[in-house]
Amino acid sequence: MRLTGVVTRRWLFGDQLGPHFLDDHDQPVLMIESREVFARRRFHRAKAHLVLSAMRHRAAELGEQCVYVRAANYTVALDRIGEPLSVCHPTSRSALTFVLGHGDIDILPARGFATSADDFARWVQSRGRRRLLMEDFYRDSRRRLRVLMDGEEPVGGRWNFDADNREPPPRSSSLGVAEPAWPVEDEIDQEVRDDLDRWQRDGHVRFLGVDGPRRFGVTRDEALAILDRFITHRLPKFGPHEDAMLSGDPWMAHSMLSAPMNLGLLEPVEVVARAEGAYRRGEAPLGSVEGFIRQVLGWRDFVWHLYWHLPASYRDLNELRATEPLPDWFAELDAGSVDAACLSGILADVRDHGWVHHIPRLMVLGNYAMQRGWDPAQVTDWFHRAFVDGYDWVMVPNVVGMSQYADGGILATKPYAAGGAYINRMGDYCRGCRYDPRTRVGDDACPFTAGYWSFLHRNRELLAGNARLAQPLSGLARLNDLEEVLAQESARGSSAP
Repeated sequence: MRLTGVVTRRWLFGDQLGPHFLDDHDQPVLMIESREVFARRRFHRAKAHLVLSAMRHRAAELGEQCVYVRAANYTVALDRIGEPLSVCHPTSRSALTFVLGHGDIDILPARGFATSADDFARWVQSRGRRRLLMEDFYRDSRRRLRVLMDGEEPVGGRWNFDADNREPPPRSSSLGVAEPAWPVEDEIDQEVRDDLDRWQRDGHVRFLGVDGPRRFGVTRDEALAILDRFITHRLPKFGPHEDAMLSGDPWMAHSMLSAPMNLGLLEPVEVVARAEGAYRRGEAPLGSVEGFIRQVLGWRDFVWHLYWHLPASYRDLNELRATEPLPDWFAELDAGSVDAACLSGILADVRDHGWVHHIPRLMVLGNYAMQRGWDPAQVTDWFHRAFVDGYDWVMVPNVVGMSQYADGGILATKPYAAGGAYINRMGDYCRGCRYDPRTRVGDDACPFTAGYWSFLHRNRELLAGNARLAQPLSGLARLNDLEEVLAQESARGSSAP
């Protein structure tokens, strides 16, 4: 790795598409469209469309400034380039390894995050032997960047308004907020769709899900329009219901910015500044603004830096010894084979959009996988492939650590396991479901409620030292139908609930 600072042709990966990845507005650019990326793994069709559309739109914006190479793979493309290259630090370990092993390419520090690698290293050093907690990282970032601060104190006298942002959904079928700023497809999108159709017909690639109307921004102008719409019309209602789920309103008041941000179209600092500005002008309440800023400045940057700070072997951790394979109905997004309303509805949303917000991901999809003891490596791979905003750096910490507790508590203080009562409280799916969230055994037994107790029983020895689980673990002894629950869930196996 060399850091010469010389202005050379900049190789832009498909997630480095914003202007901040160039040193100068007229710097020469290389972009490589590798079909092998989509042939190696079975991605969601909407994700393939999104990435290719974003890359081709950026190339069209750059015009003659950009050399755009369509090739079987990166190696073939680089063999055609006879000049020095530079690249901003890639976003995956595999991409970094590739760059390091292919010629004289200058690797510059990462861009697109609010905290630099040096700042994160200093924060880690300051922790000593204490755990690396996201909340502490978030507070340090706010102090350092002067975000939502009144002098040396947090605005409103509190760092975190999470406790105020856990309201259940309203009785209506939607939050009633303005819809996101939906992009309008153009001839580049049609070209991408035609190419994907041809690749599929020729047997070169296979995809998951449905490539419907594009729902996420692929240009900086589109990303800014989505940001403007969110800040002006949706942010005020974001906070209170950010942890709630509505079957008829998958978008609710969420920003829809994760995909364009992970394509590199927006800088997190500018997004945070826009949100804080809305609060300072009295246009959005502090609870909503702080909750959103915590997602962008806190969690997003924290996960990025943990991905590089933790050893490469982190992705292979399996502390709960979960080895069951993903069943086909889940892996294939076969929502129609599932009776459980929450799981069926959310799988359908992933099938149709390649996206659901963080609570369906964590407390329905991830929760069910962990309850059933599915192999965390397979779960992580599925989340990476099935979500339009899923990248290696995103999904390894989020799924291995947060969702599946496969790291044994490095990232989260307890497994995010919950029964049907949580889903009933925070969503409206149970209202029309054939299962009863209060029932553990029988034909109407909720698979999440029964699965919760089966999960605790199966992992009781591994989780015995976790103080946050002492009460539910002790509750196992008071279940007079535990043997029936275990037999029922064993018989269910990998069948669709």
